[in-house]
Amino acid sequence: MSAWMASPSLGGASDLAALLAYLLLALLLLTAWRGRLMGLLALGAVGATALWALLGVTHALLVELPGWTLGLAELGRFAAWGLFLTEVLAVDQAQRASRHWRWLLGGTLLLGGLLMLAAPELARSGGGGALDQAPLFGAILLSILGLLLVEQLYRNRLPARRWEIKHLCLGLGAVFAYDLFVYSDALLMQRIDPTLAAARGLVNALIVPLIAVSAARNPRWSLDVHVSRQVVFHTATLTGAGIYLVAMAGAGYYIRYVGGAWGAMLQIAFLFSASLVLFALLFSGQLRAQMRVLLSRHFFSFKYDYREEWLRFTEALSQDGENPARAVLSALGGLVKSPGGMLWLRNEHGAFELAQRLHCPEPAQGVMPGDHPMLAFLRASGWVVDLDEQRAQPERYGDFAPPRWLAELANAWLVIPLPLHQELCAFAVLSRSPLARALNWEDRSLLRVAGRQAAAHVAQYQAAQALMRARQFEAFNQLSAYVAHDLKNLLAQQSLLLSNAERHRHNPAFFDDVLRTLASSVERMQRLMRQLREERRAGERRRVALAELLAELVEAHAGRRPAPYLERIEAGLEVLADPERLGRILGHLVQNAQDATPPEGWVKVRLYHEEQLAVIEIEDSGLGMSEDFIRERLFRPFDSTKGLTGMGIGVFESREFARLIGGDLVVRSRPGRGTLFRVLLPRAECDSANPSVSTTLAQVAS
Repeated sequence: MSAWMASPSLGGASDLAALLAYLLLALLLLTAWRGRLMGLLALGAVGATALWALLGVTHALLVELPGWTLGLAELGRFAAWGLFLTEVLAVDQAQRASRHWRWLLGGTLLLGGLLMLAAPELARSGGGGALDQAPLFGAILLSILGLLLVEQLYRNRLPARRWEIKHLCLGLGAVFAYDLFVYSDALLMQRIDPTLAAARGLVNALIVPLIAVSAARNPRWSLDVHVSRQVVFHTATLTGAGIYLVAMAGAGYYIRYVGGAWGAMLQIAFLFSASLVLFALLFSGQLRAQMRVLLSRHFFSFKYDYREEWLRFTEALSQDGENPARAVLSALGGLVKSPGGMLWLRNEHGAFELAQRLHCPEPAQGVMPGDHPMLAFLRASGWVVDLDEQRAQPERYGDFAPPRWLAELANAWLVIPLPLHQELCAFAVLSRSPLARALNWEDRSLLRVAGRQAAAHVAQYQAAQALMRARQFEAFNQLSAYVAHDLKNLLAQQSLLLSNAERHRHNPAFFDDVLRTLASSVERMQRLMRQLREERRAGERRRVALAELLAELVEAHAGRRPAPYLERIEAGLEVLADPERLGRILGHLVQNAQDATPPEGWVKVRLYHEEQLAVIEIEDSGLGMSEDFIRERLFRPFDSTKGLTGMGIGVFESREFARLIGGDLVVRSRPGRGTLFRVLLPRAECDSANPSVSTTLAQVAS
């Protein structure tokens, strides 16, 4: 008896299991073959293994076979799997390296074939001796080559893609390792162990699910043509039922064996209850649905090209920038060919309002309370609700309760939640598609993912709207603050007049000053009202002679100690600005300097130029400020050190105005050493947009 005929009777059932498993796998690969080489090689390797198992079954039935047939089947199985692994390995390596592996495979197969087929014939012709063990050496050599190919395949695959072939490597590696163990043991013991040899078929059968998983994960091995899902489902149902009945029969036999006098009765009761459980499971709609989803996810190619769907959906979301709600509704409807629907958004109070309606009738209700049962269901489950299915089988949707307006919409089809951060920010109701079809698990999964992406788009739109409203309120509040600041200054002037009226009421010069002050106040208030009506702060820009403006400013503040004085004035410097506002912010800086300086101190005003800039300096010998105060509080609006008498926006407004006309405001100060304000403004004859102005501004400011 040759080395391949160690124990035919023990391996019959094992080889039969392998034959059935590989025939089923071959059928699946054959129906899914795209005509590509890789799929053909995989099919060839599976077929060669099935043929090997068939010869094993034939040998187990005591059918006389030539000695070389089993050796040839063994060699064919090794060759088919080796060729398949070499081609898969060639995909991950350079062309030159893959050529080396092909040469190695060819040489090893040639040597192994000589040892496994030619050597036994020479031994029978009188060679004897070591030639009797030559087939074992050949099988060991091929097993080692198989392990080497599996190891190289796993090592050369990118770590991010090893999930595609790890089950294949695990299964084939285990088979080659088992063969190496069997033949090494036979070489050592001078005979093949019957038990080890009999188990080879079962070992090969056990790796079939691993090969199937790898085939499903590698599109190059499969095709869009599949075995019917219904056929696979019913086959899986029958197979599961058979396994269940065999297991229960074994358990019943054990009960009868250990149960003594009660054994037969307990066996009957157990098998009857097991049958009831089996029938209950087979008729369970939920279990059958879960089984269909399981088979579709793991044994069939996906219905959608998710990359294309994601790109198409993202493009659809960005189509209508002026109306994002309509873009979301159109994008969701495009996934299932729905012609229209409506989108409901959650408002700031938690209720849901109708934001967009497209090709569907107006609902009777335009607002839904946030605690409505349907919204609670969508928030808790995140399900895509098929209203047709919900009406036909309400038990599948549990506590889902549509509002009256939705139940009355005859064309309503799907309700899609749009969740964001575990909260429901919107939901869409889609109209029935003219290509009406039942949704499967993949349709629902795609709609759920699209709903989450649409929710982010909706949230971004709502955030932009809220930001726009906040900016509008900010602009209004800022304008109100400026108005209040101007009114405060006017009020201070009027209060000063009243406090001096009793003392100077008989002085004609005082009344002349009163009239001039009142006229100035009225003019400023009228200008302020015009600005409010025109909704703008900055007046018309025109040339302003800075020397004259500063002279008037110093004279206007000369009645209060310490009186400011002009230390250095360069004539002829002009800027383009609103003279009224420029005079006001400079007057505010002078007034701040007087407030921070004791009467015996001084306040100096200077004017000169540096290249394209006019520089106005207002320096005092007052209390000064720390660097932290300047950095964190000085330019912060509504932060004042004057208590109730200050608004905290004067310095902020001064810097903003300077920057508005292309300049800046720089502060230098130290506690107890006074403060220097430098107002840097582009000269009227210079273009403020010129890069050299910006460069000079940065240099002077530093």
